[in-house]
Amino acid sequence: MAQFRIVRGAPLSAADAWRRLTDWPAHAALVPLTRATAMTGGPVRTGSRFTMRTGIGPVGFDDPMEVVRCEPPEPAGGAGGVPPPSGLCRLEKRGRVVAGWAEIEVRETSPGAVRVTWTEEVRVRGLPRALDPVVARAGRLLFGRALSGLLADN
Repeated sequence: MAQFRIVRGAPLSAADAWRRLTDWPAHAALVPLTRATAMTGGPVRTGSRFTMRTGIGPVGFDDPMEVVRCEPPEPAGGAGGVPPPSGLCRLEKRGRVVAGWAEIEVRETSPGAVRVTWTEEVRVRGLPRALDPVVARAGRLLFGRALSGLLADN
């Protein structure tokens, strides 16, 4: 499996970064030829499911995912050694074409600033493992662009 990691900082609260990063249609809007479909209603939680459809018309593939761990950032409870807010969302990719997992971690670095770490391990069925470095590089480029867009001040 190809693995990659992307780290970005942003001048956002942990809660705002979390809201943006778990907005699946917003992810799809930043990935070419992709749209979010079949989403579980309500706030993101463990057990939420959604599918990213990539392609044009009938030519493409579905990337179904399930949130298997959802820990939204909690507000800091005051001074005295209380850790800053952080959150973690782990997705399992369960498609016929794309399998693997992704973790999105939000960590407040100071009031009004976060560091986001996106780690993904992906396997594209039918591609030889010798191409894992190419898949990892493409993932870093594609999802790095999406991550920057999600965190940008619009």
